[in-house]
Amino acid sequence: MDLADVSDVNVSRETEDKLKVFLGLLKKWTPKINLIAPSSVGDAWSRHFVDSAQTFRHRSSDAGMWVDFGSGGGFPGLVCAVLAEGRCPDLQFQMIESDARKGVFLRTVIRELDLRATVLVKRIEEVEPLNADVVSARALASVTDLLPMAQIHLKPSGRALFLKGEKWEKEVAEAKKSWNFSMTPHKSKTNHMAAILEIGDISRV
Repeated sequence: MDLADVSDVNVSRETEDKLKVFLGLLKKWTPKINLIAPSSVGDAWSRHFVDSAQTFRHRSSDAGMWVDFGSGGGFPGLVCAVLAEGRCPDLQFQMIESDARKGVFLRTVIRELDLRATVLVKRIEEVEPLNADVVSARALASVTDLLPMAQIHLKPSGRALFLKGEKWEKEVAEAKKSWNFSMTPHKSKTNHMAAILEIGDISRV
């Protein structure tokens, strides 16, 4: 499974080269600030880059603002920002990360790769509403906890893209006890038990 297969775009040599630079920076910084689990460093390309890239195919074609919650090592937000280069000239990316050290890493990647992205080093609940077309999150919190964040930062027509593991159906069932929302689950291309949840029309029960 490669980037083109999961992202549904033709990945140029330049794009792949940028992602390889990103990978190199990730491996360099991870021992210092624990960006990803040490056990996943060896297969970081498939575990983190390819997995994150599949989020890009589910964006709306006219999206202008993509907000990534709890960006950490840049997944999925910065991977999608690289894929957007040359394809979505009007799409801006905003990373939100509360850890200042990880914020420095994210800004380093953005500078090195010359990406259309910025970083807010704040807790998500402290950020003023961003009126985003897309919000994303990976390995951050439960669906129940992500929905209030998405409700605040999405425009009314916007969509949330949450990468979820094998227990996604249980998380959705729990979230429905306190939230109304529309949802399309997209089967993960990297783990047949996982899914990308495309969620909109969020309101409290």
